[in-house]
Amino acid sequence: MPADFAPPRRFETPVFRLEPLGPEHNERDFEAWSSSMEHIRATPGFDRSWPHEMTLDENRADLERHARDFEERTGFTYTVLDGDKVVGCVYIYPLDGVERGARVRSWVRASRAGLDEPLWRSVRAWLDTDWPFVRVDYASAQT
Repeated sequence: MPADFAPPRRFETPVFRLEPLGPEHNERDFEAWSSSMEHIRATPGFDRSWPHEMTLDENRADLERHARDFEERTGFTYTVLDGDKVVGCVYIYPLDGVERGARVRSWVRASRAGLDEPLWRSVRAWLDTDWPFVRVDYASAQT
């Protein structure tokens, strides 16, 4: 990440908004992914290693790690919100071996599966216009 780049703290569309994921989202985030494990595993970019069973405390620790990564500029995880309801997440982390490259993944809760493609399209365009990446690997949610 270039030193003078300020990672966006918010991205908004008419359907959802993104804000940095943190421990303040713990209960809502936990409910979103734990109720949608099979849907997330079937989402492009995910596999069987996550999601996996965790306690609420383990989830909080994971969210604290994501918040630290954001503040240290080593990775950027956003919660996807519809109002105050967590409907998914977007993960932006370095792409191994590619300077200014990003590996991006996103998921939405099973009850909002129709948001997979619009989220992918919106985030993909946002990465192209507002981020300094030269390469982005982001598995398509297009059907």
